[in-house]
Amino acid sequence: MYMGTSVLSLRIDGELLDRLRDHAAKRGMSVQDYVIRTLIRDDFDERFHTAVEETDRFYGADRIT
Repeated sequence: MYMGTSVLSLRIDGELLDRLRDHAAKRGMSVQDYVIRTLIRDDFDERFHTAVEETDRFYGADRIT
């Protein structure tokens, strides 16, 4: 797995950038850090959901918890 860094450039409108700045400032973060943290969280949520679905398929969705 490649673990280096890359640059991603985004073009967003001023209103969205202002909202991102507000959200980031409330958390004491830069816009870049806020966006990265949001992407990481969304990626984790998606991977976790997939893992739960795979576990349900493996053990059977009708298992008693």
